[in-house]
Amino acid sequence: MNKPQLLCLPFAGAGASFFSEWKSMTERFDVVPIQLPGREKRFCEPFFTDVFEASAGLASELPGLVDPDRDIVLFGHSLGAVLAYELTRALVRQGNHRVIGLAVSGSPDPWTPRKERATGLDDEKFLARVSEFAGYTHSALEDPLMRELLLPVMRADVEMHEKYKARTDTALDIPILMVRGDDDELISSEELQGWVRATSANAHADSLPGGHMYLTERPGELLEMLERRFL
Repeated sequence: MNKPQLLCLPFAGAGASFFSEWKSMTERFDVVPIQLPGREKRFCEPFFTDVFEASAGLASELPGLVDPDRDIVLFGHSLGAVLAYELTRALVRQGNHRVIGLAVSGSPDPWTPRKERATGLDDEKFLARVSEFAGYTHSALEDPLMRELLLPVMRADVEMHEKYKARTDTALDIPILMVRGDDDELISSEELQGWVRATSANAHADSLPGGHMYLTERPGELLEMLERRFL
C-alpha cells in the first residue's frame, strides 16, 4: 500500500524529534519529520534566517527524504506553518511531487505579520516573550548550558517568522486545513481564516482543545483530523 507521506515542519526552536512519536500513531500516513539545520543531528550546520531561503533549501533536500511516486501532505505549526506553505509552493513549481494537502496550524496567514514580537529583546525578555507566546516553556531552557545552545537557533527561528511576508498572493490549487487550539491567545479563529485566500481549492478550519501548543497534548487527535481531511 502506497501510503501518503506526511511531511512535518517544526515550530521555532524545535527539531524533527518532536514528530518521532507520530510515526507510530497513524497507520494511514508515513510520517516524515523534516529536520532544519542548526539543531539535533544537524546541530553543526548554519541555521536558516529567512523563510524563502529555508523553503528553497528544504526543497532541494527532499529527493533524499521522500518517494516521488507517492502523494505528499505537508503539516506545520507556527513557524512550521509558513515553512510548509512556502515549501508547498516550491514543490508545485518543481512539478516533481504530487501535493494533495497542506495543513497549517497556529499561525496567521502569509500576508499578516505577527502582532507581538520578540526579536531584539535581551535573553531574559526574549525567553519570557516566547514563553508568553507559546503558553509553553521547554524544560531544556531551565538548564543554563542547554539554554546557551538553544538560544541562537530560537532567535533565528523567531526572527525568521516575525519578518516573513509572502511575496505573492497567487492561490495554490491544493486543499488547506487550518487548525488552532481553542484557547490560543496568539491566533484567533478570525485570523486563522486568513489562510482561505491561500488556496483556490477547499479550505477548512478546525480546532482542538488547548492553547497555542495544543499539539503537544493531542497529537493523536490531530493526526485523525488530518486523515479525515486528506485521505
